[in-house]
Amino acid sequence: MHTTYKEPLLKGYRGYLAAALTGFLYYCSLPGVDWWLLSFFVWAPWMLALKGASRRAAILQGVCISLISGFLGFYWLLETLKQFSGFGTGLCLVLMTILLIYQGGRFSLMGWLVVRAREKGWSAGLTFTLAFIASEMVWPLLFPFSFGVSLHGAYPLVQIAELGGPTLVALITVSTSWALALLIEAKVLASETGIRRGWAPAFVQVGRLKLILLLSVPFVVGIYGVVRIVQVDEVVASAEKVRVGIVQANMGLEGKRSDIDEGLKRHRNLTSKLRQQGAELVVWSETSVAAAIPEEYVAQYYERRVTNDLNVPAIIGAVLSRDVEGPKGYDLFNSALSVDRKGKITGRYDKHFLQPFGEYLPFGELFPVLYDYSPQSGRFTAGQSLESLKIDGHEIATFICYEDIVPSFVNQLMRQGSPELLVNMTNDAWFGDTIEPWGHMALAKIRSIEQRRFLVRATNSGISGFIDPVGRLLQETPVFEQAAIIEDVAWLKLDTPYRIFGNFPLILSTIAIFLMTFIKKSRFSKKNKNKGNDSIADA
Repeated sequence: MHTTYKEPLLKGYRGYLAAALTGFLYYCSLPGVDWWLLSFFVWAPWMLALKGASRRAAILQGVCISLISGFLGFYWLLETLKQFSGFGTGLCLVLMTILLIYQGGRFSLMGWLVVRAREKGWSAGLTFTLAFIASEMVWPLLFPFSFGVSLHGAYPLVQIAELGGPTLVALITVSTSWALALLIEAKVLASETGIRRGWAPAFVQVGRLKLILLLSVPFVVGIYGVVRIVQVDEVVASAEKVRVGIVQANMGLEGKRSDIDEGLKRHRNLTSKLRQQGAELVVWSETSVAAAIPEEYVAQYYERRVTNDLNVPAIIGAVLSRDVEGPKGYDLFNSALSVDRKGKITGRYDKHFLQPFGEYLPFGELFPVLYDYSPQSGRFTAGQSLESLKIDGHEIATFICYEDIVPSFVNQLMRQGSPELLVNMTNDAWFGDTIEPWGHMALAKIRSIEQRRFLVRATNSGISGFIDPVGRLLQETPVFEQAAIIEDVAWLKLDTPYRIFGNFPLILSTIAIFLMTFIKKSRFSKKNKNKGNDSIADA
């Protein structure tokens, strides 16, 4: 059913209330709350609100969605900004609101695309689906995320991440919301025209086939997922295994820097326990050794103070420095070091995606005076090499902090050489005892499915854990406790369509929706009709 509206279906404040409902359902679907069944209905209210809405209303509804879902789901940003920047609560609240409105540009862009394409005659469901893809593809976020993470615990449904990443997973929720919106729209229109009430007439008016197709998407995807889980589990069962341990030292944010000896003691003691349990590889968290060591003295310092008697291969978080010319005088690197059984440094990876305020101040290098107003902001330098770390002849794709939530970046890492294992080192202590660590872990789980690799995730304060190639969290640590866990994981060399093609199909969809905002559907249909007439005449 395709209806052109001269006036909005939901007039005045009702459109904004519907958008607010979408924002609330969005929050409830996120990890940490995990009412994931609601994700199947989250977009229906906004789909109805966009029917006949103006471009301006669509943009403002997007802001409404962002503020509702943002203040509920990203409340931890306030304390994080205070920790990173050193600003007062009032200023951080202002910065948080600005950041949420900016992040909400994703929804505003989405709404504008839908309304603009509808004005050109394209159907609402198609434009909403393509606009959703575009919003996740082109809007840059300081904290990247995809709504597909809402289904992280529904393992059969998230297996299609190997085909198109988290955005493809999220489209499952768009299809069911589309079906619900069509039914509600048909019932509203029937009531306004005096047709008898009830859902049966609406069901008939929308069309049984269309509804069945839309509602069957989760079931078809689920069947695919069950088949793939069985297949991947069979590969894992016959693959070579390695016993891996994770150290979670639970050092305070300032404690890691002010009491380096205590941090080393905790890491070394927990590593010793893991070695006694048969660990063949041990992973520490991000900046587990917080002392900034000049890179020319790295081997000397670590082999004397840190790794000399670990007696097990390890991957260790480090902070390295390099002298440079200019007023800054040095570069800092957030790094991961690989260590062999004898304690020798064998490889290094420097973090590429730096965290705003924590590791760099936006525009700080252009205007250094900003660091005077935000003295707690870091001043790190991004790495250059994507080379994997190597342990006992095996390649390991290693990434630090929230690099694990950027699927395209992990894809880049995986295309360098032939990594057989994923390792993420992070520190979520900045975010306190909030839902953020759960959301971060859920986002990381999708990387395992996209790459069909085990993911070993070591954090300073939790949640650390082992994730298998179908996204199951095999073991996890409690938050804000010292912990050492161990698990047998497999070295794998499976290929996936997402690793090969990445977001290319989704980028094509994004191009399509932008073209639809300029090209009328009637013009496209006329061309097709003329082509058909020409072919008949030629025949």
